[in-house]
Amino acid sequence: MLAALLAATVLTGSQLPPQAAGVQNPTPAELGEVLVEGRVLRDEAEAFVDAVAAPAVRRGLARWGGRVCIGVANLQPELSQAVVDHISRVALDQGLRIGDPGCSPNVVIIFTTDAPAMASALVAADRRAFHLGVGGLDRGPKALEAFQTLDAPVRWWHVSMPVIGGSHFRAIRMPGDTGPIYVPGEGLVNKGRPISDELNKVIIIVDADRLGDANLRQISDYLSLVALAQVDPQGETRGLDTVLNVFADPAGVDGLTAWDRTYLRALYRAPHERIDADDQVGSIARTVRRDRRARETAPGGSGPGGSGAGG
Repeated sequence: MLAALLAATVLTGSQLPPQAAGVQNPTPAELGEVLVEGRVLRDEAEAFVDAVAAPAVRRGLARWGGRVCIGVANLQPELSQAVVDHISRVALDQGLRIGDPGCSPNVVIIFTTDAPAMASALVAADRRAFHLGVGGLDRGPKALEAFQTLDAPVRWWHVSMPVIGGSHFRAIRMPGDTGPIYVPGEGLVNKGRPISDELNKVIIIVDADRLGDANLRQISDYLSLVALAQVDPQGETRGLDTVLNVFADPAGVDGLTAWDRTYLRALYRAPHERIDADDQVGSIARTVRRDRRARETAPGGSGPGGSGAGG
């Protein structure tokens, strides 16, 4: 069982309608099918987004814009590298760039045997690293308290930053700023240019004693989703086809599902403008519809709702 293996390798300490009769034109029936399919997909997408998405307060859904550098602490090197490599492959599938060896991690994954204590110690040591006090960068003090006290195998904290479109230049004032904020070659910020939200840092804590029968690939798929998207740690995902249910049903959830992968694709292929939940619902429904048609026309194809093995 993987939990025993991980527990044995965790380091000590706190390291880091039908067509009417007589009507000959088949179009209404075809259109009706399309409308029904579209409505069902949108409803399913809305349920998924409602359960999963957790943007910072008063901000849009954030995604990585620059390089992603993944660091894993408190595991033997070969296990750490396997987790890093797996998440990196999922990130590359979304068109992201991966940091070179030795880069400074902006996705920090810590394995421990006492996750609440680890989370509390990290927040106490540098609270401003989690909650700077500037609105719109994270989910706020109540969510930070839940990060420390949540009873779950994995907990995580995202910090994001509003930026000018795809420029990566921040669009808000930060402590210590004086005067207006200028973007090189652009002039003053917030002058009719689109604002988007980018992930800045993710801290994930894994409780090695709470992983049950999940294997390393399943765990790495789970970590990939929460590292690349702002997922609600307390979202109600029962009944949804998602890797987020892997610890409750490791035999029934193989890894990242088609819905998980569609969610990530819709997030990372959206325009640079801020992504709100309604935008994401429509984007996911369209992506699922395209995927379904592609699979149905492919040899041996199937619908998109089935689980997919991790990369």
